[in-house]
Amino acid sequence: MTVDLAHTLLARADTILLGKAPQLRLALCCMLARGHLLIEDVPGVGKTTLAHLLARLPGLAFQRIQFTSDLLPADILGVSIFDRGANGFQFHRGPIFAQLILADEINRATPKTQSALLEAMEEEQITADGTTYPLPTPFFVIATQNPSTQVGTFPLPESQLDRFLMRLQLGYPDAAAERALLLGENRRDLLAALEPVIDPDMLIQMQRACAKVHVSGPLADYVQALLEASRNGVDDSPGLSPRAGLGLIGAARAWAWLDRREHVLPEDIQHVFSSVAGHRLGLAHSVGAADARCRALIESVPLP
Repeated sequence: MTVDLAHTLLARADTILLGKAPQLRLALCCMLARGHLLIEDVPGVGKTTLAHLLARLPGLAFQRIQFTSDLLPADILGVSIFDRGANGFQFHRGPIFAQLILADEINRATPKTQSALLEAMEEEQITADGTTYPLPTPFFVIATQNPSTQVGTFPLPESQLDRFLMRLQLGYPDAAAERALLLGENRRDLLAALEPVIDPDMLIQMQRACAKVHVSGPLADYVQALLEASRNGVDDSPGLSPRAGLGLIGAARAWAWLDRREHVLPEDIQHVFSSVAGHRLGLAHSVGAADARCRALIESVPLP
């Protein structure tokens, strides 16, 4: 039943974000694997719409943070303000305290502000003035970024990129989808009328079900072989870390679960490999080159 609801969620999303079924499925796999999502593309192709869909359809509490060059870490995390009545400082929570955060145009903020998300994304908590505050559950960050060739961008450092389980590109719609967009209803109106398909508790159940999908010994050997192959490149680019391997297995489990299987196949790894590995291979600012290297790695490692 829960798998059917997941497919219903995808079908509903496909009526809003037209012609992007593969990207929608990958984004849902990222959420089911309890990962964070980075979307890199030119403005106007639906990045923000995708974030709204992934918040609205599972019924998640949503906050959008517009990243700018003058944004400060306190604008994200919160700030302590002196309360005369209590004769002490009171912490006022920032927009990070939501179940789904849209970090819009994240690479327009300075590295100092970008790093404010690191602890939140890794440990689902933040620390302010020596006090640790847990974040809501589930917690999911979707960050959008403009191509690094555009004016006023600050490239994300490798440590920040590694916190994102997947990176996606939406691309321009095909002719049929674009015509339907031009002649159809306003996407904002359709989003406003959209009802949740599941609730946050059900999403957590789905995440737990995905985590139980079986990974065999030969399949783990295949993942290790891909990681090893990535570390033996002829150039100086870094290879994939054990964290990337864990993310790869988590995303493949979600893909297999959506296919109603209780075990992961090598094809599941291949479906998610480029999205999980591409931004970790030292080619973060060239999506095409990253995808080409991922294809070469898959072709170089024999199937188990």
